[in-house]
Amino acid sequence: MFLSCQKHTLYYHSSYSIHSSKNPKLIIINCQNPNEQQQHHQKNHPIPRTQNSKSTSFLIHHLSQKNNNNNNTNPSPTELQDPTPHEEKIKLLELSLVRKRTPQFPGSIYAQSSSDPDVGSSLPPLRTIFQSGDEEEEKMIMQAIEIRRKVTQEVFKGAMQKGKFGITYSTNLVDRLGGFIDYVMIEAANLKRLPEYSNSTFNLRAKTVIEDSQVVPLIRWLKHNSLSYPEIAKLILMSRGKLESIRNRVEWLKSVLVKGDFIGDAMLKSGDNFLQRSDAELDEIVKYLMSNGVRRDWMGYVLSRCPKLLSYNLEEVKTRVQFYLDMGLDEKDFGTMVFDFPKALGHYSLEEMHRKVDYLKEFGLESKDVGKLLAFRPELMACSIEERWQPLVKYLYYYGITRDGMKRMLIIKPMVFCVDLEMTIVPKVKFFQDLGVTNDGIANMLVKFPPLLTYSLYKKIRPVVIFLMTKAGVTEESIAKVVALGPQLLGCHIVHKLEVNVKYYLSLGIRLRQLGEMVADFPMLLRYNTDVLRPKYTYLRRTMVRTLQDLIEFPRFFSYSLEGRIIPRHKVLVENQINVKLKCMLACTDEEFDKMVKNIIRKRNKIQSSVMKANTTHPQSLIAGDITTTP
Repeated sequence: MFLSCQKHTLYYHSSYSIHSSKNPKLIIINCQNPNEQQQHHQKNHPIPRTQNSKSTSFLIHHLSQKNNNNNNTNPSPTELQDPTPHEEKIKLLELSLVRKRTPQFPGSIYAQSSSDPDVGSSLPPLRTIFQSGDEEEEKMIMQAIEIRRKVTQEVFKGAMQKGKFGITYSTNLVDRLGGFIDYVMIEAANLKRLPEYSNSTFNLRAKTVIEDSQVVPLIRWLKHNSLSYPEIAKLILMSRGKLESIRNRVEWLKSVLVKGDFIGDAMLKSGDNFLQRSDAELDEIVKYLMSNGVRRDWMGYVLSRCPKLLSYNLEEVKTRVQFYLDMGLDEKDFGTMVFDFPKALGHYSLEEMHRKVDYLKEFGLESKDVGKLLAFRPELMACSIEERWQPLVKYLYYYGITRDGMKRMLIIKPMVFCVDLEMTIVPKVKFFQDLGVTNDGIANMLVKFPPLLTYSLYKKIRPVVIFLMTKAGVTEESIAKVVALGPQLLGCHIVHKLEVNVKYYLSLGIRLRQLGEMVADFPMLLRYNTDVLRPKYTYLRRTMVRTLQDLIEFPRFFSYSLEGRIIPRHKVLVENQINVKLKCMLACTDEEFDKMVKNIIRKRNKIQSSVMKANTTHPQSLIAGDITTTP
């Protein structure tokens, strides 16, 4: 039923059509009383619907802002409160920045014309949405930049997929190209200043920048040259936008014989200035190294193992080369050293190199000796003084090894000073202690045979000890003596050396227990080749007519030279009709042997002369005596 009055007005609020129920209500308001109309409007304000609450709040706020601007009145703080949630603001910002049409749906308040590709044309002005302080504005600017960055990444991925790269490969690579993405984004923004791109979309400008840079064909070419996508990403970032320098440096590395598998690693480790250097500078370094003994066909290997050489200028390289030449290395030794361990030349600082050389001289080595040592084992330059050498020296000194002993170890086997103390040396020493070797015996072993410390404990030393105790007849009580006297035995191959010798000795008629006693007396018995043993044994049995027991009692017989000692001394004994034990015959110097022979001859002559004198003085008494003693 309608209310009657002088003048009625039919009022239908637009917001009610959005928030009301399915049958919007018509409200008749007496316009003669505006206050009554406002009270009636507030009283009958319907409850907003849930699904359109955000769009309705935005529309109400937009209309209220428009009315406030027309009335030129200052709104209250409650009226300025933005009803749009923060998430909705971000979505609106994305729609404003992304130049791509979004799907439409019935009832959408952001109408979009199919002929207008600009999404922003149908959106409300952003200044009506983001009305806040400087902090909020700065935050929104950063979010806008991040959105543009994501748009640029998508454009880059699209260009790579157009270049027939897989989705996974494109995503993995683009995720590592943050700096280059920013470069493309900035260049695309700069293109808008040009007249021909003033009305173009951001997507088009970003795509133009990517195509002009030829980055996608470059990525294809680098991948063809065996570079992984992390290496490609780092190189693109190192180029600082000058992508053509990457191709130039790759071609140069290939010209000096750097293989494809090492090109990426060489470029990444050669310093940030490598891409900016000219071919002439790099060629001068190569020529100088070649003039000092580094062969041309070695250059690719050297530069791939030590690409840091390419970060130095020519004067720096000359200083480093002269550092080794001053220690007495010639061109051949220097070139070989650089080939064996290229990092010795270019990886370490000059100050560190001088400190290590000075430390090695403290063992009593001269400068030329250190040079020979580094030429033979340049890996010493990779060892730290504080972490590797000083703990090793203290450990060896604890077992009684003097500085001269360490010097001998360093000269004979410099690799000992390169191995890890806790992981390599300590377990071996503890193993020898468990066998029963004393500390003095361990010190003598290490000084006598330093390579022992470089052998594998579980693959070399323990298997040999087990073989000696099970197959060579060495008892548990004698194994410590065998190891201490013959540490070189622990370096022999079981199958090719020890088993062959054991079978040969057993074939001579020596029993296993006797062989164990022989090895305990002379451990080096098992190290000789059977080709050397056979002639000596044949001469012993056939020419010298000695028994096998003589050999068992003196196993060191096999250690003497057949032509140099055994045959000459045997001839002397035969000529003088002398027969002595093998030990007396061989285990002495030539002077002692001659003196022994003369003493035996003098004693024999003395006895013979006394007998002859007795025979001439009392011949009858001797005969009578003989007769009387006969029964």
